Amino acid sequence: MIKSLLRVLLNIFLYPFKFVLRLIIKLLKRLKFSIAFKISTSYLLIYVIIILIVAFTTSAGYLIFEFEKFENETIIEDVEKIVQEFPNFVIKEDKHKINSVEVYDESLNSVYPLNNQKRYSDNIIVIIEKLIYNKEYIYSTSFYHGNSQYYMNISYDAKAIINDAVRISFMVMVSGAIGLLIFIPIVSRTSYRMIGPIKNMTEITKTITVNNINTRLDIKGTQDELKELSQTFNEMMDRIEEGYKTQQQFVSDASHELRTPIAVIKGYVNMLDRWGKDDRAVLEESIAAIKNETENMQDLIEKLLFIARSDKSTLIYTKEDFKISSILKEIEKETKMIDSKHRLYFYFYDDANIYADKNRIKQAIRILIDNAIKFTPQDGYIMVSGFIQDDYYVIKVEDTGIGIEKKDLEKIFERLYRAEQSRSKEIGGHGLGLSIAKIIVLGHKGKIKVKSTVGKGSEFSVMLPYI
Repeated sequence: MIKSLLRVLLNIFLYPFKFVLRLIIKLLKRLKFSIAFKISTSYLLIYVIIILIVAFTTSAGYLIFEFEKFENETIIEDVEKIVQEFPNFVIKEDKHKINSVEVYDESLNSVYPLNNQKRYSDNIIVIIEKLIYNKEYIYSTSFYHGNSQYYMNISYDAKAIINDAVRISFMVMVSGAIGLLIFIPIVSRTSYRMIGPIKNMTEITKTITVNNINTRLDIKGTQDELKELSQTFNEMMDRIEEGYKTQQQFVSDASHELRTPIAVIKGYVNMLDRWGKDDRAVLEESIAAIKNETENMQDLIEKLLFIARSDKSTLIYTKEDFKISSILKEIEKETKMIDSKHRLYFYFYDDANIYADKNRIKQAIRILIDNAIKFTPQDGYIMVSGFIQDDYYVIKVEDTGIGIEKKDLEKIFERLYRAEQSRSKEIGGHGLGLSIAKIIVLGHKGKIKVKSTVGKGSEFSVMLPYI
């Protein structure tokens, strides 16, 4: 019963602290205090709560010990004596600090004293109330006399024990308050030291702009999660810097590609404005050149828009099931019609159903064949073959052209990149074809590979998954 009493007392005692703790935590979350202040406040609050809990548990432990000792040494002896002398027992006022004795029958009607208006109670709430407000401890028990059962309440004066417990609790709290004076500067210094690296990170990130995008966080003084955060941030900045440089290069190259046709068009317009109005030959030459450069610009812009849609993931493929041979035969027929300067060979060994955008696949293959035609001298041969290999249908385009140097092989699929040997005006092009072909192939979960030897030719392979 004593342990149950103390358990209830503990819950009642801790409830205000729990309530205040929740209130402070909510307040700290809402208010814009610094992280160091919040950490320090949290630690100090925990310290205060621990001191209060220690004070309470120490005094509670003392109460448990004293009440159990009092029960074993005094209460049991008093109960036995009362039971033996019942109903003619006499209570001496100064003996064992007994305040009162009440006895009740089986119906809980008062038997002793006869004029007793109190009720029998072994309710823990009543016991706590008496202990707190009256500083008396009520012991409840039952006994048999003759053939009847009786219930008894014995009330003891507990002022001395409670006062001792309060003094012990007060001493613990005073000791805790002294320790708090030492604890406050330590916690404050530790908190600011903990967030020091975060402050440094904040200051460094504030300085990062387009002009110094290569700035990185220093991870030498950081540890654990902060080190991991710094590394993650640096890796993110590496990716952003690489993307930014790629974008800058792309914009620069695109501007360069557009600058030339615009300059040509402007030159012919100025020539027409000066003397081309009356010169038929100059007029026709200017119109043809402007038309050619306009078509060239339109082709470049369409390719740039295609790549931009791919970057924004807004490129739509209209996919369907079809025989791959249907577009390969179309490509064979069209290529033989437009190219009579090379030896052309088409071998389609296998056929297969694929699920793809027919026009886009045709566009990708045409890009490879057009490149082969551009970079292969007259009377050279170009061979296009199709066959099944493992889980893919392979379309291979081989030529005996100028080839690609090894240092350029890894870059030919980059946007607007052209190898040195392909930058002549006669060959033309913008360096976007292979980028578009790669986007299309990867968009169909395929692969594109290249092999090349300078002076001997190149071999491009498009690998598409088939049904």
